[in-house]
Amino acid sequence: MNPRNQFWRLISSVIGEDLAALPYAERLPRLLAHHVGLWDVLAACEREGSLDSAIRKPAANDFERLRALCPRLETVGFNGQASGKFAPQFAQHGYRTVVLPSSSPAHMALSFEQKLQVWRQLAVDPGEDRASPVQGSLL
Repeated sequence: MNPRNQFWRLISSVIGEDLAALPYAERLPRLLAHHVGLWDVLAACEREGSLDSAIRKPAANDFERLRALCPRLETVGFNGQASGKFAPQFAQHGYRTVVLPSSSPAHMALSFEQKLQVWRQLAVDPGEDRASPVQGSLL
């Protein structure tokens, strides 16, 4: 991951724990402790470099398998517009979806604080429209 990518800073601010300070191997279990999972919407693709615009021959991941593995999943956050193209498929199955501004350093149209305002929607209880601990979210 590009060291300028803001993903770990953003999700740390949302869950209230500084995951960026931890070794990578410790970050994923800590995310799960906050009921947040990471999953790629693409199972495979061809891409030179790291830009989403360079993705060729995308193959979607198995959404039905995700549903079986994560039956309590409620909210799905999409890190950027490229993955956000899959939001309607998830919404169609009853998930709350949030298309987030990309954490990528290539997406610098918004400041960190502006991105964080949108990312905080992951911690909003959809039934009560108020901030709550993140429950059953996937990025």
